Amino acid sequence: MDPNKTIQTSFDPNKTAAMGPLDPNKTAAMGAFDPARTAAMSAVPLGPTLSVSVTASREATMANGPAREQFLVELVAGGAPGIGGGRTPMNLCLVLDRSGSMEGPPLEYAKAACAQLVELLSPDDILSIVTFEEVVDLLMAPQRVTQKQPIIDGINRIVAGNTTNLHGGISLGLQQVLQIQESGRATRMVVLSDGDPTAGIKDFPSLTQFASEIKAKGVSCTFLGFGPDYNEELLAGMAKRAGGNYYFIPRPEMIPEIFRAELQKLMSVSVRNLNLDLKLARWVSLRSGQGSPTEREISIPLTDLERGASMHQVLDFEFQNHPLGWYRIAAGKLSYEDCATGRVESMEIDFPIEFTADSARYSAPVHPKVRSAADLALVSRTVEKTIMGLKTMQITTATAVAELQKTQMLLQAEGRTQEAQEVTMALRAIQSGDTSSAQKTLMGTMVNLDQGKQ
Repeated sequence: MDPNKTIQTSFDPNKTAAMGPLDPNKTAAMGAFDPARTAAMSAVPLGPTLSVSVTASREATMANGPAREQFLVELVAGGAPGIGGGRTPMNLCLVLDRSGSMEGPPLEYAKAACAQLVELLSPDDILSIVTFEEVVDLLMAPQRVTQKQPIIDGINRIVAGNTTNLHGGISLGLQQVLQIQESGRATRMVVLSDGDPTAGIKDFPSLTQFASEIKAKGVSCTFLGFGPDYNEELLAGMAKRAGGNYYFIPRPEMIPEIFRAELQKLMSVSVRNLNLDLKLARWVSLRSGQGSPTEREISIPLTDLERGASMHQVLDFEFQNHPLGWYRIAAGKLSYEDCATGRVESMEIDFPIEFTADSARYSAPVHPKVRSAADLALVSRTVEKTIMGLKTMQITTATAVAELQKTQMLLQAEGRTQEAQEVTMALRAIQSGDTSSAQKTLMGTMVNLDQGKQ
């Protein structure tokens, strides 16, 4: 994984070698490489489970001056069943907020949702349950779901308590899922909370950093925010760092439906613990917040993929003054766990591009697939700015509505129906004076777009 080493020439650590004329019959990391076909590499299947394609924004970029180009990495999960048969077996921990504010219908619906989830599980699945208020309790240690009624009876005995120790609940939940180290399982925590943390560790940086540590341990964590009082910025930020999903549940009767939707996703996870490692050439930097300008080795954790789902990651590279010729700007390594086999797989990915003095070539239109993915990434930033503008009252509701209407049209044009519907819900909430619900809904839109999944 040396970005300065070319396909044909030996590597001199003191010199970046130009690629020069390449033999299309010579096998490189991704098979035969044809320099005339770098605008869109064909998808390379990684067994039946995952395929990857790399598309450059243009066939060539400008030589002898600063330049910038984007590469689109597209991952597509196959349809292979998990080792449990028709679906992926799970190692699942439910982490439930039972603080005083959950008392009444919210807690009753949450208990009904958990009971419904238990009914959908099988003996191939492993379940644990943690509840938290000021005190954190282990309701059920990790065990196979062989006898459902005792589990449901235990859920029905949950009662509301006092304050909200979110960190404590998640910490105990993490301990449960880490006890089960079986490959081929979708390992996930699902956290439901209706309020800000008021006990234990409470500050935003510590909690979001903790979410990153959870992901680094091979565990994804989904967050479900219920009602008007929880901190959507915190829960969405933790979901993003922990590689899970984020949901806003405005009404208690929606809790079972959201639980069921998340369970269906978990049952179809095809690849997990996806990670893209990049090693940049000395004269290359990565923009868009994916690494500092001085970093040469960057690791990008990616979310799990369900069968049939795809993921787009846009990498935005900048180059200093560089001479004519073909160069590898970066080397990549994609690693993941195949839930169909339980094996950890990896492959190398090349990022080559030609530097040219032909202005017609380096000024050519951007590849439409790359432009589309980049536009969606910009939409995510626009949504984020709208949310923060509403929170800080730095923009008016009229300005927010105008921005969101443009965002809605772009999402519809790109075929992102779900996100377009979420923006519609947010628009209605703003127009009715409920900016809090709008912000919580838009946080979900932003997390979905940031993940790049379809």
